[in-house]
Amino acid sequence: MSVNKVILIGRLGADVELKYTPSGTAVANFSLATTESWNDKSGQKQERTEWHRIVVWGKLAELCNQYLSKGRQAFVEGALQTRAWEGKDGNKRYTTEINARTVQFLGGAGKPANNGEEGAEKKETPEVPEHMNMMNQEYNINTDANFTADDIPF
Repeated sequence: MSVNKVILIGRLGADVELKYTPSGTAVANFSLATTESWNDKSGQKQERTEWHRIVVWGKLAELCNQYLSKGRQAFVEGALQTRAWEGKDGNKRYTTEINARTVQFLGGAGKPANNGEEGAEKKETPEVPEHMNMMNQEYNINTDANFTADDIPF
């Protein structure tokens, strides 16, 4: 028996990036920060932030793009996935990401996107209707006959 399950609660480090495969399937990417804090032997508070790459597919990807923005808190549940590709320099590259199956939008809109700059455009994040607050949608690449590895837009 084996289990591949990741559960995270953190804040988005940037706005969601939404793209579409050639077959029209939505795919969203965003980074999620989780922070651990503790007191060291001398009583000083220590912190460590870990950054996680999140990938979301289908309708859930479109909802993430609509309701999540930089600074917003989110609950993510999914599986670890490592992809490999050949870079422009011919070297093999790898990335490990969380393929999200569930995303729950938490808290308010998060931090303003303008970082305090005068006149900068602020992205408003509407409140999520209660019936949409938890979305659980699984997307299986293996069952999409129109999908190939070359369709991944990143």
